[in-house]
Amino acid sequence: MKRKISHHRKTKETNIKVDLNVDGKGKNQISISIPFFNHLLSSFSKHGLFDLKIKAKGDLEIDQHHTVEDIGISLGEAFGKALGNKKGINRSGFFAFPMDEALAIVAVDISGRALVNFDAKFSKEKIGDLESDVIKEFFWGFARALEATIHIRLLYGENDHHKSEAMFKAFGKAMKMACSKDKRILQDLPTTKGII
Repeated sequence: MKRKISHHRKTKETNIKVDLNVDGKGKNQISISIPFFNHLLSSFSKHGLFDLKIKAKGDLEIDQHHTVEDIGISLGEAFGKALGNKKGINRSGFFAFPMDEALAIVAVDISGRALVNFDAKFSKEKIGDLESDVIKEFFWGFARALEATIHIRLLYGENDHHKSEAMFKAFGKAMKMACSKDKRILQDLPTTKGII
């Protein structure tokens, strides 16, 4: 069964289209009017080996909050649809990614419970053209939509570009592990509860 989906989410604040292939090769076309966020999502796609297209328009004349958060929601919804009944997936994944002087650890559990533990600080209000405080909102949007638990810890780093990029690369690797299938449980859910 192919785990591919086209997903469209439109509100009064944003209009977002996501094409996702969970079992891809990391090809991506990200079209958002925030170039540094394009870069971070491209890194997520490349290191998670997810084929990903995102086209997004939002009320950036207000600020970036709605657009970035809603992209997180849309991407989480797309993963939820693509993973379907979640039978056979590993469910959890983690990765520690070094980016020069920065080191980020991300752990993901597609558990049916939405939670984000975000332990990271940035020294500037903007990284390139991306408002640094909305990065956490992206992860909360994603976690709520997929009903996943995400722990993000930036152990150290000096350069905000390196810190955020390490985070998104680690997130891609962790999601790849969580979404991957185990032949031993193809007809089973990875839970003792019988439901995720």
